[in-house]
Amino acid sequence: MSLEGRIALVTGGSRGIGKSVVETLAAKGAKVAFIYRSSKESADKLVAELAEKGAEVIGIQGDVANKAEADKAIAEVIAKWGRLDILVNNAGIIKDGLLAIMEEDAWQSVINTNLGSVYNFCQGAMRQMMSQRYGRIINMSSVAAEFGNQGQVNYAASKGGIQGLTRCLATEIGRRNITVNAVAPGFIETDMTEAVRNAAGGDIKKQIPLKRLGKPEDIANAVAFLASEDAAYITGHVLVVDGGLTLGGF
Repeated sequence: MSLEGRIALVTGGSRGIGKSVVETLAAKGAKVAFIYRSSKESADKLVAELAEKGAEVIGIQGDVANKAEADKAIAEVIAKWGRLDILVNNAGIIKDGLLAIMEEDAWQSVINTNLGSVYNFCQGAMRQMMSQRYGRIINMSSVAAEFGNQGQVNYAASKGGIQGLTRCLATEIGRRNITVNAVAPGFIETDMTEAVRNAAGGDIKKQIPLKRLGKPEDIANAVAFLASEDAAYITGHVLVVDGGLTLGGF
């Protein structure tokens, strides 16, 4: 499952799942650019670590919710490497709270970052992919899109929107040899999900048939598969990677 010669762009790539995606795509031979917002030290460290392994990786600072900055980042990747083959929309935030007391900013910032960024980068990237008649778009959703969790109306709405966008876009650009899929992680061991995991305590693992939390590389491997030629006839699909959590719901 080689990605040799492919050019990839990953949003939210300096930590957590995004970092693992960058590492995995690079290990499989792709040249990778990733977007980060504020953690420059982490981004520079990741670039240096992968350079030592012989990988060609660059970090681009920017706000994924800003359309102009998204377009600029895409243009930078194309200017550097001449094409764009793989887009992974991974950037996301959580601002949990019950709807009755949710501040407007908690709603808007989650929707704009999680869902708005997918629009921003898909629209910019698909133009290049359509002209080269090849592309792989992988959007990061969540099991929260299908199974309601109290205090996550904004997050669930953003991730549900991503699934709908994924399916519709797949029908629009499939004729140009571009696949569009989503990955829906369950409980994964990352900094972003730490508060949720701590609140649930040991009960989380009891609900998972595999009896363990997911690791970022579990998601990264699924992304790499969908980005590869092995998945060339899969599009409009939401791949759930949750250790079986959703077999019985929440």
